[in-house]
Amino acid sequence: MKSIAEASQIIKPVSVTDGAGVKIKRSIGLNPDYFDPFLMLDEFGSENKDDYIAGFPPHPHRGIETVTYMLAGDFEHKDSLGSTGRMCAGDVQWMKTGSGVIHSEMPLMKEGKLHGFQLWINMHSYLKMAKPEYLHLDSKEINHYADPEKSVKVIAGRFEDINGAISNHNVEPVYFDISLTKGNKFCFLLSPEKNSFVYLYEGEIKVGHKDNERLKGSTLIILSKGETLQVEAVENAKFLLISGRPINEEIVRGGPFVMNTREEILEAIQDYQNGTFIK
Repeated sequence: MKSIAEASQIIKPVSVTDGAGVKIKRSIGLNPDYFDPFLMLDEFGSENKDDYIAGFPPHPHRGIETVTYMLAGDFEHKDSLGSTGRMCAGDVQWMKTGSGVIHSEMPLMKEGKLHGFQLWINMHSYLKMAKPEYLHLDSKEINHYADPEKSVKVIAGRFEDINGAISNHNVEPVYFDISLTKGNKFCFLLSPEKNSFVYLYEGEIKVGHKDNERLKGSTLIILSKGETLQVEAVENAKFLLISGRPINEEIVRGGPFVMNTREEILEAIQDYQNGTFIK
């Protein structure tokens, strides 16, 4: 009999500001500070333009991957690789910053609803100074599974016979966006070698077989090691399932830089200050 993944930690996000004052809900990056290989998870969303209009002006990154997933609204991405792109509802931006990227993400809307997520993934030490890569996935390029009970948007990983657009990745990520109707269940076989979590962003769910506190609204659910995930929709619900193979390396943070030693952080800061950051 396969073991069941249960909710081992339930976390309500903390409201913080980032960029030039964008209001966000942070669940990984504060407590827990790090869920290997995941460094940060932010949910941004508001119908008040004052909460997002200032956006994220040009800023650097080194040693991480940033994954931005839009549910509503329009953002423009520009970076030092020469990449530009308009991010619309359903689009994904997957950027491996490697040795260094300077980029900006600015709203292309003056009013209306903005909603989405940004996930930071750590990079192995041998990849932290690799050449940066940028991938923009239009919503039409992302495969879906659907039946009368649920729909699953497969950004990375595999669900049933549907493959995600992200493949051949060193942490073997799973990134699903799942909509589940009231009273129905979503089941998925997890790798017990990976760290996995569910992020509920709409509705109410029950995870696993054990009784736990009410899981409603924006909530991070860290999963125990188990082979079978079962999520039941108490009400119509929408949630992310994210999973990845841990890297198991020491990390040192320095704002937008995540490296393996303090010396590497100081080098990144000096490179940025000296104008030698882009390799």
